[in-house]
Amino acid sequence: MSESALRFSILDLAPDDEETIGQAATLLVEGFEDNWPDAWPTEEDALQEVREALGEGRICRVALGEDGAVLGWIGGIPSYEGKVWELHPLVVRTDLRRRGIGRALVADLEARVGERGALTLWLGTDDDTGMTTLSGVDLYPDVLGHLANLENLRGHPYEFYLKLGFSIIGVMPDANGWGKPDIYMAKRC
Repeated sequence: MSESALRFSILDLAPDDEETIGQAATLLVEGFEDNWPDAWPTEEDALQEVREALGEGRICRVALGEDGAVLGWIGGIPSYEGKVWELHPLVVRTDLRRRGIGRALVADLEARVGERGALTLWLGTDDDTGMTTLSGVDLYPDVLGHLANLENLRGHPYEFYLKLGFSIIGVMPDANGWGKPDIYMAKRC
């Protein structure tokens, strides 16, 4: 697809649309396998995640191309009585990244949670594979010092979220094993 030809719609993922659910699951496996291989290593794991995202009170939206193919999808999970929502997960087809799909999905989720009275949208973005200076090191005892000196070494997505107005609000050391932190980000809705 050429840059100008990329058109898509963002819609709720229907819980009975098995074809689209399967495509969304495949995107999770393919989209995370290089830098987050333990996130959804199998189609079965990914299908379970998609079905959870379709649960009561949650938001599950897909970006569909003109041909009905899933180009990306995003989920939202309420907490704090709906005042805070977690963005989880976000994935865009690897061959279509940096084309505005992820940005559009995040903007759409922000609008949906805002309609529900949310004040904050947050996310965790793991570093399991040495993409930042927070990975592979002992962050204790100066966790905030390490966070203050955070550098992106290999295209970690935290910079994408910064461009969308999110702030880094913390880090959970060793969230995914020793030296594998989770970077927390949030923004006001």
